[in-house]
Amino acid sequence: MFTWEVVDPAPGQPVGARQRLPWGKTVGLGVQHVVAMFGATFVFPVVMGLDPNLAILFSGLCTILFLVVCRNRVPSYLGTSAAFVGGVAAIRALGGDSADVTGAILLSGVVLLLVGVFVHFAGPRLLHAVLPPSVTGAVVMLIGFNLAPVVASVYWTVDQWSALLTATFLVFAAVLFPGFWGRIAVFLALVFGFVLSFLSDLMFGPITSCGGDGCTPEPHPRVTFDGLGDAAWFGLPSGTLDDGVAAVHAPSFSLVFFLLVVPGVIALIGENLGHVKAVAEMTGDDLDPYMGRALGADGAATALASLFGGSPTTTYAENIGVMGATRVYSTAAYYVAAVAAIGLGLCPKFGVLVAAIPGGVLGGITLVLYGMIALVGAKIWVENGVDFGGPRNLVGLAGGLVAGIGGVALDFGNGFEIGGIALGTVLVLVYFHAVGLRSRRRAATDEEVTSEP
Repeated sequence: MFTWEVVDPAPGQPVGARQRLPWGKTVGLGVQHVVAMFGATFVFPVVMGLDPNLAILFSGLCTILFLVVCRNRVPSYLGTSAAFVGGVAAIRALGGDSADVTGAILLSGVVLLLVGVFVHFAGPRLLHAVLPPSVTGAVVMLIGFNLAPVVASVYWTVDQWSALLTATFLVFAAVLFPGFWGRIAVFLALVFGFVLSFLSDLMFGPITSCGGDGCTPEPHPRVTFDGLGDAAWFGLPSGTLDDGVAAVHAPSFSLVFFLLVVPGVIALIGENLGHVKAVAEMTGDDLDPYMGRALGADGAATALASLFGGSPTTTYAENIGVMGATRVYSTAAYYVAAVAAIGLGLCPKFGVLVAAIPGGVLGGITLVLYGMIALVGAKIWVENGVDFGGPRNLVGLAGGLVAGIGGVALDFGNGFEIGGIALGTVLVLVYFHAVGLRSRRRAATDEEVTSEP
């Protein structure tokens, strides 16, 4: 499995998953994959209140796990997933800490692992029936839009002008920058915002603000590098998160918190299915036999990372974009990228730099990224031709969307409550399939009446 055919075709000619370029070129491509996954992979842990060094480290480890489980047939990189961000925000709003967050995500990873095992042995047909594009698109959309209040109340208020300028730069970079530079727009926007905040400190001095509801505005610098000089160049991730939980920690488990994040599994299923299909289309390989392996590997990777306090994972479209641009699909390049990510994760100085990201910069980046998550749901609808002229799609999805986006809650008493993304997902699934079943029965009855003499 770890033997690749060495090829060196002319530029623009494809290189298959089980082929590789000479190691020098393969290393260069691996570095490109690191840069492509880098921005979102460490921004989302920061947003979720988890350790970014640990996320980078486990992104490398989990990518290797994914490649091995898929027998080096599915070239993909596993970076930090945004699917659970909304659920994590809900957990923290209810008083949960980072251990509660990683415990809920770990259980969700186990659910995805079981789905993968089922799909591997039963085939993907039933999965497509339960989660058609109309349902998957709705769940992804409500996950993204549910995050809008987080931007407004937590990040934007820290430094609104830095947030606005960073968001503006990200939009223009993603759309107007050529080729590869456009694909790393999140990372470039992060650098832009960081430099902008540093220069603002020099020119205008400290800013008086705070992030989060109920806090007291106080003067503070936008950028601080406290601890950078004392941090080692090499070492295991350590330290304490903002909520007092150790960066590397054991998860704790709660049914209520699990229900808040498990809808993210639907988004992960949609992402993995879409990415495997995209890779199959680019390479010309039949990857349907590996669909279950891909889902199960992502679930196992998410559970493994969460077991030690890391972030959830998913296959990354950014790296699929790199393959589309280079036409090099070699899994060998992904092993290089994974090893490089592990090296970054073992550098505490890098962790201090990440911790210094100003809140206003995160506000600008999340303003765009959360909206993009939501619009991926609309993209799923458009690409699959979902018809909203019929009442099943229009009415069957409407209630769940509003419940999920608006944070509607259902109180069962005794402290048990589901709401937001969890309730929205349940309503989308129940309403859509219930009216679909009723519609099919009515159609069958009408057909019988019509056929009577």
